[in-house]
Amino acid sequence: MMRTRQADRALAAIRAAARPLPGTEHDHDELLDLIGDAPLVLLGEASHGTHEFYRERARISRRLIVEKQFTAVAIEGDWPDAYRVNRFVRGQGADADADAALAGFQRFPTWMWRNTVVAAFVDWLRGHNARLPTAERCGFYGLDLYSLHGSIAAVLAHLARTDPAAARRARERYACFDAFGPDSQVYGLMAGLGRADDCEDEVVAMLVELAGRARAGGAAAATPTAADDAEAAFDAEQNARLVKNAEAYYRQMYWRQVSTWNLRDDHMADTVAALRRHLSRPSNGSPREPKIIVWAHNSHLGDARATEMAERGEINLGQRLREAHGERAVLVGFSTHAGTVMAATEWDGPAERKRVNPSRDDSIEGLLHAAGPDRFLLPLRGDAVLAQALREPRLERAIGVIYRPETERWSHYFHSRVAQQFDALIHLDETRAIDPLPPPARSSGGPAGDEPPETYPSGL
Repeated sequence: MMRTRQADRALAAIRAAARPLPGTEHDHDELLDLIGDAPLVLLGEASHGTHEFYRERARISRRLIVEKQFTAVAIEGDWPDAYRVNRFVRGQGADADADAALAGFQRFPTWMWRNTVVAAFVDWLRGHNARLPTAERCGFYGLDLYSLHGSIAAVLAHLARTDPAAARRARERYACFDAFGPDSQVYGLMAGLGRADDCEDEVVAMLVELAGRARAGGAAAATPTAADDAEAAFDAEQNARLVKNAEAYYRQMYWRQVSTWNLRDDHMADTVAALRRHLSRPSNGSPREPKIIVWAHNSHLGDARATEMAERGEINLGQRLREAHGERAVLVGFSTHAGTVMAATEWDGPAERKRVNPSRDDSIEGLLHAAGPDRFLLPLRGDAVLAQALREPRLERAIGVIYRPETERWSHYFHSRVAQQFDALIHLDETRAIDPLPPPARSSGGPAGDEPPETYPSGL
């Protein structure tokens, strides 16, 4: 395809601004300089199944934790599953290794978090934390909201240990869901279509009670026991928050006046805000500003206002954090030109190592491929020349847990203005599929067994 003058100007600007990543320990020096003292760093991915995206996020995160004292990693995954990992990296729980700690991620797509790169990072984080006082250890948390029944079970288990009377109230309130069985979508269908009473009042009441308990205990002394107790109380509060937001999400799936995408990303933003409040409490060490790393798909953490999502009235996590924190939230996107990816062909289908089509010439990935080198950082914030050269919308590729190369233009490309979407972009020209861990032993009759897959229904 013949390039236009605009494309030629964009190509020249990219080549002038690109910072090669030769694969050394200093690869991300310039990115860390761009981040500076920002307390929120969002690290993306252009697919849910690319080894290099996970690897580079882990490399960057290790440096942020060690050199800039970041205190939490928050992933696009369910809270209860990630919280099991959180206990492991803090030296708690019964899991013997990272593979066991990641066993909670049992729903499709298991490869998204049960993979060799995440396992190695989790092992590293446990070792790093073991050298620190309890209150200074870095946590590992989930941002998503699909685990309605799993979170109900977690709230009830916490209260059964700490306050039997509150546990009885919780069982009475959450019994509202019993008539619908274990499938959250059945509740959403019946309540959303008005064929059954919803559970909104009950889940709100439970969250209000648990949030009040957490605030009452927030002034505890900064001892290891107090820090552990505060973490457990926050876990219960966040599970109650998740139940409230998941109830609304499933109910609105069948009521098209409300975007479930917006409900999901608002929940992610609410979770980041809740983490910031929790990590700044006195029981978590000396008062300091919490610093959080987010791992999520580009579609969640690139600013939605710079994409065609805005035309559909959709927002996302990156937009919400920019609105709240400005340049103190750094949004880093990732892209690739070709290679392989781990993905399915349909929902709940088997994981497949699929060949990724070479990127289109009229896409941002095509421009980055033409610019070279094979691996580079493109700093976008504050570069007026680059912003002008990339001002026109251009196709951008997004591969979720499903990849259909035969319909790629319509299934996986959308229009965006990357200079406004991200603060920096990391391009890795040739990439390969992530290596999944062996399947974990399936739990029998667990509370989340019939809940929908991760990333349902968007795939991102």
